[in-house]
Amino acid sequence: MTRVVVVGDLMTDAVARAKFPLARASDTPAVVTMHGGGSGANVASWLAVEGSEVAFIGRRGADITGRNRDMELMGYGVDARLVMDPERPTGTCVVLVTHKGERTMLSDPGANAALSPEDLPRDLFSGGSHLHISGYTLINEGSRDAGLAALDLARRTGMSISVDCASSAPVERTGAEPFLEWTHGAKLLFANADQAKVLTGRDEPESAAKVLTAWFPQVVIKLNDEGSLWYTNNRSEPVRVPAESVDRIVDGTGAGDAFTAGFLPPWLDGKPPTEALAAGNALAARCISYLGARPRL
Repeated sequence: MTRVVVVGDLMTDAVARAKFPLARASDTPAVVTMHGGGSGANVASWLAVEGSEVAFIGRRGADITGRNRDMELMGYGVDARLVMDPERPTGTCVVLVTHKGERTMLSDPGANAALSPEDLPRDLFSGGSHLHISGYTLINEGSRDAGLAALDLARRTGMSISVDCASSAPVERTGAEPFLEWTHGAKLLFANADQAKVLTGRDEPESAAKVLTAWFPQVVIKLNDEGSLWYTNNRSEPVRVPAESVDRIVDGTGAGDAFTAGFLPPWLDGKPPTEALAAGNALAARCISYLGARPRL
């Protein structure tokens, strides 16, 4: 089994699910929950629960939420290598879910923004392991050097590398060209349709995937309720696998992270892309049936 090293963001999510259309400048009844989040931490958690050997590198505050997130990761079986920041709080994300299920996120990276190259445990970077890096680490100017250092260490030690695009709006603010330059050399890119459009200017996911193979040997695009696709530049057409049906959609927060965690193990084992896509779709379906982004033990 290939060990996966995840470098990324650790957050506490405050999720507010509105019961009715938002009453602007007034009150709207909602269900509010608090739980662990962060794209990188979510991927690591799902990987561990599904039986992978996984380490997570990140930064947390010296606060109760940071301690809770640390213990939570260890409870899932993650080798949590978290540096405690004495000044910044643990990152927080407010997730506003409308009555129709549309999500808007307000993020305060907190300690995540101070992740530095010195925070990277060198013992985790070795041949035969795999690095997965959250795009948030590269997009955030404060943690960018750490992300670039992790990519450099992985390349020099012969690790395979995958990168997740994070979120379309931050990628657009940062610029497609810098993001592609930073991540060039990774073997696998994960993106959703919106992120792929930001990176390529192409509306159709298949066309965007073909363009992206100029930078990445393999590309996976997550298509929400349409499933997912995989493309490599030695094929004429992408491989597509439809989404799994679910009886009830509770919340889509973190479903993309769950997909990534489902896809990586069979992909690392050399299984066919159809099998890896199906595994990713299945874990994403499990996630949206839960109340929150993290797995339930």
